[in-house]
Amino acid sequence: MAESKTKLESLREWVVDHKLRTVGCLWLSGITGSIAYNWSQPTMKTSVKIIHARLHAQALTLAALAGAAVVEFYDRKARAGAGGEQKDDRYSKFLPIETYSHKD
Repeated sequence: MAESKTKLESLREWVVDHKLRTVGCLWLSGITGSIAYNWSQPTMKTSVKIIHARLHAQALTLAALAGAAVVEFYDRKARAGAGGEQKDDRYSKFLPIETYSHKD
């Protein structure tokens, strides 16, 4: 009988498959939350509120990109350790190798 995945394993697998979507969602939620917070500050000008929201979202995006890089690193390490030296064929369906062969 197959082992069921834990919620954390399922989430990690989804993040590995959808890295850019994850970073985009974090950016959107970050800028939305930052705008909501900054709008509650009545002493700031509107332009300053928007600049602060953009800076907060940019910092969150950089953190999310770093997190995605860490997830990718450990995912590749886990795949290589599972079966020895494993060919990464996730991208092979997008890149037809035969059309880019060297001609003599």
